[in-house]
Amino acid sequence: MIPKTDILAAEFYDRYIVLVKEEEIRKALRKNSEQLRKFLKKIPKKKLDYAYAEGKWTIKELVQHMIDAERVFAYRALSFSRKDHTSLPGFDENSWAANSGGATRKWEDLLEEFRSLRKTTEYLFDAFTEDQLKFAGQANGVPMNALALGFIIPGHAAHHIAIMKERYL
Repeated sequence: MIPKTDILAAEFYDRYIVLVKEEEIRKALRKNSEQLRKFLKKIPKKKLDYAYAEGKWTIKELVQHMIDAERVFAYRALSFSRKDHTSLPGFDENSWAANSGGATRKWEDLLEEFRSLRKTTEYLFDAFTEDQLKFAGQANGVPMNALALGFIIPGHAAHHIAIMKERYL
């Protein structure tokens, strides 16, 4: 097991990493998957199209954002694990959300897509060796390693669960 002290990421990501209490990324992903599944299933249907303020995302758009971000983070981890030295771009989450179509999607489809995506993320991290988790690259102009992304993924989801609890439900 690689200790969290081997995480390489920009300070910006600390707010996600700190939300993950587990020390082992595979365990963290699985625990977060179960928490997500239970939480998302309990959201009342009348709240799915709710935004807590003008210009804020609806719950469906927020879940679409979580899906999009997990895909980006998983790709970065894959790229770094393969020692690809291509500097990866950042992404404009607001532009992505505005163009995602998340607000018009069926809730059941969003839930199934997220469940399937998370399962493939778990498979991806199950396949990484300890060395591969330590391999680093550049994303959005800053160095990070695959290990960091393994904690950022569940931390990002936990962050948005907290926001939904606080501002939407």
